[in-house]
Amino acid sequence: MIDGAGNPWFVGDVAIQGDRIVAVGSLGDAQARLKIDARGLAVAPGFIDIHTHARHGIFEVPTAENCLRQGVTTVMEGPDGGSPIPLAPYLARLEKSSISVNFGLLAGQGSIREQVIGLENRRATPEEIRKMKDLAAQAMLDGAFGLSTGLFYVPGNFTPTEEVIEIARVVGALGGVHISHMRNEADGVVDSVRETIRIGEEGGLPTQITHHKIIGRANWGQSLATLRLVEEARARGVDVTIDQYPYTASMTGTAALFPQWAQEGGRKALIERLSAPDQRAKIKAVIVRNIKEDRGGGDPKNVVLASCPFDQSLAGKNLAELTLARGVPATFENAAETAIEIQSKGGCQAVYHAIGEEDVERILRYPFTMIASDGGIPVFGKEAPHPRYYGTFARVLGRYVRERKTLTLEDAVRRMSSLPATRLKLWDRGLLRPGMLADLVVFDPATIADKAEFAKPHQYAVGVRHTFVNGKPALLDGAVTAQRPGRVLYGPARRP
Repeated sequence: MIDGAGNPWFVGDVAIQGDRIVAVGSLGDAQARLKIDARGLAVAPGFIDIHTHARHGIFEVPTAENCLRQGVTTVMEGPDGGSPIPLAPYLARLEKSSISVNFGLLAGQGSIREQVIGLENRRATPEEIRKMKDLAAQAMLDGAFGLSTGLFYVPGNFTPTEEVIEIARVVGALGGVHISHMRNEADGVVDSVRETIRIGEEGGLPTQITHHKIIGRANWGQSLATLRLVEEARARGVDVTIDQYPYTASMTGTAALFPQWAQEGGRKALIERLSAPDQRAKIKAVIVRNIKEDRGGGDPKNVVLASCPFDQSLAGKNLAELTLARGVPATFENAAETAIEIQSKGGCQAVYHAIGEEDVERILRYPFTMIASDGGIPVFGKEAPHPRYYGTFARVLGRYVRERKTLTLEDAVRRMSSLPATRLKLWDRGLLRPGMLADLVVFDPATIADKAEFAKPHQYAVGVRHTFVNGKPALLDGAVTAQRPGRVLYGPARRP
């Protein structure tokens, strides 16, 4: 038994009645309708994925099989500053659905700003700030767990720090958390960590650096500085934490290669700018730089398309291949033109290989780093998603616990269960204790592993035998059941 608090494992039993754990310990010959022999296996609290993009996939694949096979029982959506606004209609739709995992939402600051200001690159007026604060407050009352920011993305990138703090104060007063995709994860990563800490400190709410990473070879090693900033902030009383996926590649839209100023007003405005030779030259220069020094990792081959709504046959092809297919050499300049063509047609999701393994492990070792996939719920075999969709939690337990000894088994489970539960104020989940909701995972520590690869991402993790959600088996003996025991979860300020 691994209790989720980081304590040493012990041999014992766990009893479930209804949706609750009723006993943990040596239960002898106690009788039950369903008995599971878990000798030689680990029993742990169900894993909580605090950063996902499961909002759309949950309706296509309500079993969330990729989650269950990693032991994930709860997913949190609305990250990176993007969410439904208002939240209530989406949550009502979710309540009417039968899903296998628990599901919660953050309120997206970018979505709130877009609703009030649109995609304009300007400061908000006092009246507009009041409207945004009202929308944030209503989202909290509807059930949001807090505020997400995507200050790298449009329109979040257009937001001054002071404006974010104004919104954060409203969310903090209602018991919410702030989780941020920072403004810059490459050469500006240190300043972005400072900004994230400032939002939490002045906004009066817990703050979290989400999917923390260091992008671009020239910046590798900067995690020494970012973690020092986090530790210094915690020492003076700022409640700041981190989440991370254990991979050396990220995934986001191809718009990430473009300057944010060029995206003001949306795709139509971008295309108009690209039609003006002087502006096109400026945009192209930024794309070239980003391929060389930022998300491109110094080679167009490092940008691999994951999904393209306008042409799904492009999934799995890299920017160098697509440039050569245009009949020109795969130079940085020509690759930039390929990126422009892709974005002009609507853009794609892409995987970017530009993160150093040393930073991954250093961030993972930090005691207040929790695990999060930044993944969605895929249709098996469709498109070419990041392998984190299928493998994140199993990869930590297989590669970084069993093989590399970066973490102990007990500590890894803590980072997947009680640490995110505490961050979200899910006081009745994340621990193996009587009275807690019975979200449980049973896995084999000797065999659990991720199988998904960048070239072949549609491969389920192995080693998880059973996954219980709210006391019911959603995965039993390695097979998805007909049970759909997941629930919609609501944040601390919800007013039914």
